[in-house]
Amino acid sequence: MQIGVAYSEPGNQIWLNIEVPDESTVKDAIERSGILKQFPHIDLAAQKVGVFGRLVKLDAALKAGDRVEIYRGIIADPETVPRRDLDGDE
Repeated sequence: MQIGVAYSEPGNQIWLNIEVPDESTVKDAIERSGILKQFPHIDLAAQKVGVFGRLVKLDAALKAGDRVEIYRGIIADPETVPRRDLDGDE
């Protein structure tokens, strides 16, 4: 089955479409994608993962068409970062 694996960091985003066996887990897909070789600093023991924006465990089963996402930790304190006005008003 075909699934996607996505990871993003400042200035570098990657989305890989790969073929995995039908009984694959999130961890299987991440390992098979080769993304851990491209980004050796990814630590699956510490970083959260999800499927279509929902947090899941590494042993979660995948379905055809799923998008596996590897999340980075928040590096800015939301309390200290000024909010942007999405309407364009100041």
